[in-house]
Amino acid sequence: MADLALPDEPTAPDVATDGVWLHCIECGEQFAPFEDIIYTCSDCGGLLEARYDRYPTFDDFEGSGVWRYAESLPFEEGVTLPEGDTPLHRVPRLEDEIGVEALRVKHEGMNPTGSFKDRGMTVGVRVAEELGVGRLACASTGNTSAALAAYGARAALETLVLLPAGKVAAGKIAQASLHGARILEVDGNFDSCLDIVQDLADRGEAYLLNSLNPFRLEGQKTIGFEILEEFHADYGRFPDRIVLPVGNAGNTAALYKCFREMVAAGELDEDEVPKLTGVQAEGAAPMVEAIAEGNEDTRRWEDVETIATAIRIGNPVNAPKALPGISETGGTAVAVSDEEITDAQRTLAGEGVGVEPASAASVAGLRKLRDEGVVGDDEDVVCLTTGHLLKDPDAAAKAGADPEPVANDTEAVLEHLAEE
Repeated sequence: MADLALPDEPTAPDVATDGVWLHCIECGEQFAPFEDIIYTCSDCGGLLEARYDRYPTFDDFEGSGVWRYAESLPFEEGVTLPEGDTPLHRVPRLEDEIGVEALRVKHEGMNPTGSFKDRGMTVGVRVAEELGVGRLACASTGNTSAALAAYGARAALETLVLLPAGKVAAGKIAQASLHGARILEVDGNFDSCLDIVQDLADRGEAYLLNSLNPFRLEGQKTIGFEILEEFHADYGRFPDRIVLPVGNAGNTAALYKCFREMVAAGELDEDEVPKLTGVQAEGAAPMVEAIAEGNEDTRRWEDVETIATAIRIGNPVNAPKALPGISETGGTAVAVSDEEITDAQRTLAGEGVGVEPASAASVAGLRKLRDEGVVGDDEDVVCLTTGHLLKDPDAAAKAGADPEPVANDTEAVLEHLAEE
């Protein structure tokens, strides 16, 4: 099991820079954060986690957006567009339908490039500047490439993105293209693209900014801070459960780190930590499989397919961080069909919340768990939606109603309406 515990009183090791260092979650080795480029432990190959000599409280957070939480991040400010401060929507009809005490939707599609990835890039690209790298790179199902291209352009850094050919929504490719990224379409799936990007990074050809990079997750953990603050401001309590889509499992790992830091700071009691509940598509569900079988890691799925392109991933690299996050918070994971995802997308749209298919997986998963009795009617739940509707306009058009042809005449319009 991964070592994700945080010490009660953090003490910076000799390798720390301004109170920041990297910690291997497997063997405990510690590394300087900004001297050499490192993504995983050079001793055992384990995942790394950013650690600090401080545990800020809510009173320490000032300003707005992601950088409101600078006291819990490696720098005071980053390469910003800006990002964060996304809405926590009320969805009263959906709340009544599902039958929980309270239901809110945290819509990360309202970030600058339309997804939660911007939170990670504002930190990750700032780290790239600190390291003095010349080229940024990522593998992507679409959203990561759009965010990296935008933040790379902001920082005037060369950006390279590798995409699985024919598997990425046109809206996302258009974003990466317009922001000036060099786009390579690979004859393979996302996991194959990530294998190549990791190889390029190991050869010193590019700085990797997928969520294997521990600093990406530092930006993404601010989703958790916002949920805790916003929900508590409205209800005077913290949510019992957060339901979220799972692809590479970065957000699951990031939220768990947020909660651990808040417990260590004395801001959150252990029994107040929300249950992390992951949702995957049935055609790409290695995390669900691992939890069902009681495994401590996932089996790589070579063939994955789902309408939810943003979570069409068969080898979630953050599983060693995310699986303990689900188990230690008392959460679970569930797989849903493409039909259930599309139905949830339509329901959210009926509440005025427009999301891409992968985002709607959280609501589809909540419905399923509620029907199975896993989620109780007394629970306060937040569903995380990760990307905007316009990220995948083709899927949105298929899920929506078809246009109705009518003659160029007012009376014809009235007659057509009367036919309903």
